[in-house]
Amino acid sequence: MTGALPDFTLESSAHDHGARTVCGVDEAGRGPWAGPIVAAAVVLDPANIPPGLNDSKKVSAKRRDALFEKLAECAQVGVGQASVDEISAYNVSRAGYLAMRRAIAELPQVPDLALVDGRHAPPGLGCNARAFIGGDGRSLSIAAASIVAKVTRDRIMVALSQQFPGYGWENNKGYGTRAHVSGLASLGVTPHHRKTFRPIHDMLWQQAETDFESR
Repeated sequence: MTGALPDFTLESSAHDHGARTVCGVDEAGRGPWAGPIVAAAVVLDPANIPPGLNDSKKVSAKRRDALFEKLAECAQVGVGQASVDEISAYNVSRAGYLAMRRAIAELPQVPDLALVDGRHAPPGLGCNARAFIGGDGRSLSIAAASIVAKVTRDRIMVALSQQFPGYGWENNKGYGTRAHVSGLASLGVTPHHRKTFRPIHDMLWQQAETDFESR
């Protein structure tokens, strides 16, 4: 795929303006019908940045896994989650913010600045923050966070697929694929489904109506 690769310009500029510790922040899992939102915060060592970092969507699964392991060795990494119940209670955006706050809180030290992928910097991060649309394609730190968040969430969904087989989560990671729809039709809704998402909400509503009419 052509196009500019993320670099360390945003981080270097922040360092030049007095920020000693800069983290990249990104999340994974806003759109799926099942599973948590996972966010990651990553502080890179400028002298030991793994080659090949890029937006997680532009990196193969095998390469993501390799970069994930390397980042665990050479970077400061924090991971946070927002559960399906929290997604239902707060909505996807606010739950994503919650996961980001938790990810930053898991870093060994509070960063001076967080570079966040998105239109808005979440409130309450505990540090200064700047948001960048398409940040995972601009900043190496955000790209690193996108990989950690994606790999972590994918592994969660594979583990859940073993507890709840039949929905295809090991492949679709909770997105609304044909296999997932088929699983819902035959097996019903699990505790890990997002009950405020329309396909799940509609299914539960129809089931409630059927139960009521059968009384």
